[in-house]
Amino acid sequence: MISIVSSTNEVRRRATGERQGGREERTMTLARTRRQARILALQILYEVDVAGHRLDEVLERYRTESQIPQPVRRYAERLVTGVHADLERIDRMIGEAAPAFPVEQLPPVDRNILRIAIYELLHEPDVPLKAAINEAVEIAKQYGGESSSRFVNGVLGTIAANLASSGS
Repeated sequence: MISIVSSTNEVRRRATGERQGGREERTMTLARTRRQARILALQILYEVDVAGHRLDEVLERYRTESQIPQPVRRYAERLVTGVHADLERIDRMIGEAAPAFPVEQLPPVDRNILRIAIYELLHEPDVPLKAAINEAVEIAKQYGGESSSRFVNGVLGTIAANLASSGS
């Protein structure tokens, strides 16, 4: 019965051009767009970090990729340029949160996932703290090593606690 009602509602919605879910659907679309943007930002930062390519050249190449939706590309570029602009501070925060693991010796995927999440914690007030951390952990599960997600979660948890105690 529920599937028939759902199907009927879906047909009516498509026929009338109604939007499904209103705010909830927009939130899910925003979350999906931002997840894709974070992954794209990770790819860009990884290439700059590991291959040593110039950020402006890598960004220009991704700007011309027609299959990347514009909202994804825009948010990814905001993340990448923000990380790049605040890299010293971000890396210092990683080093303070995980002193046994020098930033330059971290696996590049982990290092750049942390950089993106820390940038969001510092500079994207519309991204909830828990969402930034959870997204980083999920991306680490997908792209990092076996213990990456635990490491990322621990470092970001420490940084979030430090930010909360300092009032930032």
